[in-house]
Amino acid sequence: MKKLLNIVFIAVAAISMQACLGGKFMANYALTPEVHGVNDIERTRHKADSLMPGSTAWFDSLMTLGVMRDTFVVGYNNKKVYAAFAPAKDPEHVNGTAMIVHGYGDNHFVFLYLARMYRDQLNYNVFMPDLQYHGYSEGDAIQMGYLDRFDIMNWINVARGLFPQDFMVLHGVSMGAATVMFTSGEALPHYVKCFVEDCGYNSVRGQFAKNLKESFPFIPKDLLNSASIVTHHRYGWYFSEADCTPALNRCEKPMLFIHGDADDFVPFGDLQKNYDAKIHGYKEKWVAHGAVHANSYAKYPEEYTEKVSSFLKTVHRMVEVGNL
Repeated sequence: MKKLLNIVFIAVAAISMQACLGGKFMANYALTPEVHGVNDIERTRHKADSLMPGSTAWFDSLMTLGVMRDTFVVGYNNKKVYAAFAPAKDPEHVNGTAMIVHGYGDNHFVFLYLARMYRDQLNYNVFMPDLQYHGYSEGDAIQMGYLDRFDIMNWINVARGLFPQDFMVLHGVSMGAATVMFTSGEALPHYVKCFVEDCGYNSVRGQFAKNLKESFPFIPKDLLNSASIVTHHRYGWYFSEADCTPALNRCEKPMLFIHGDADDFVPFGDLQKNYDAKIHGYKEKWVAHGAVHANSYAKYPEEYTEKVSSFLKTVHRMVEVGNL
């Protein structure tokens, strides 16, 4: 019996060690990729121009003229975080402020097409933060939008100090969309009027499970539990906590949901999950037919712009009649 117990103990210890090592590997793989941040700026500048030609030249010219500016502040965990911002093209008739939140592994450069849309076509001030571990921001790891919501809430106040208009929209793509959804469930200032989420995942655990199955089909799904424990130990959150549904359940302000039906990265079904989870207040949904992940604007730039513009006009009317 004693010999058997020793064998069982050794087996359990070996399995536990394997799970621990596997969990560390998965947490590192997902949350601390080798190429990131400042070291990856040039790639993302090229990506910005591939999504909308001339984007970085537009950005650089505004920087040279002093129209586009930037700033650093201290983030929620004492990390220095970065944002770029610019006033609307016609400041005398500005419609509000748009905060644009980038996706996983990217930074503010990649989504300059949205900044150009909001500033030059819709006449909004634009504010573009880099999430932690991205772009010019510091950070120990990618937080998948869950803890990033604390930085966004801080940036909301910073942006309001720069642009005094009482209308702000938060617009995020992919992980940025999840960040926006997580933020939407918080107690926000009155001037934050609405949200646009484009191809955001419903839950981090669900997204990681899909990625794990596709990239490492030989690794058991239970390894996510170990990776989640490692993440909690290092960064203070479990994968199961990072679920957009509770935040969307609390959100009472208008939201536009966008997703391409050819998205094979964030499941197209997450659109309906997110849409159904918002049980209070006004909401709209637009399916970009044939668009792959984070490609709805690139495939339908005019229709995308019109959908966002129409949604914002609806929200402005709600504000005017006192319904928001």
